[in-house]
Amino acid sequence: MKRSYNTVGGGAKTNINGLTFERDTDLLDAFSVIENCRINILPYDEVPRTAEIFINDKLIGLFFEQNSLYKRFLEPKGINALELVSAKLRPDSVFLNLINKKVYIIEKKYQASSGSVDEKLQTCHYKKRYYSKLLNSLNYEVEFYYILNDWFLHQRYKDVFDYIDEVGCKKFINFIPLEDLGI
Repeated sequence: MKRSYNTVGGGAKTNINGLTFERDTDLLDAFSVIENCRINILPYDEVPRTAEIFINDKLIGLFFEQNSLYKRFLEPKGINALELVSAKLRPDSVFLNLINKKVYIIEKKYQASSGSVDEKLQTCHYKKRYYSKLLNSLNYEVEFYYILNDWFLHQRYKDVFDYIDEVGCKKFINFIPLEDLGI
């Protein structure tokens, strides 16, 4: 049987469009346009990017990708994720706002045709609950956000979007307004 190539993205086979979307929606790039913002990217130790975000020389938050939330924030505070949850999820981006004590979990979903992402959107409540369990002892409130591409403007997502709103999560098309991150 002839191999069928992935043309819509997802998982380890994310195509160039999905990779471009992830780069174009980079949270650190969004922070960099804030007046008087300084981003201190911490050295890599075999974990994805971690950064400190300063505005007017005041540390306002921390940024994490993938496993760095565990390695650089939870584990140093004595939190062993696997004692609280059965498996580790790897968020695309996390902004921990030190001012309002909220953690914003951000998942990016790119789609160019119908596919598995359709059902993944329905997991936002589970993921918000998951991260709330991890951060409960640190007294951080958790917000769960999706950044989606234009594909999701289709009417077929109305019910899923209604559900996302009902369970206290949010979705954005192509960007998140920084005020939605408490900035």
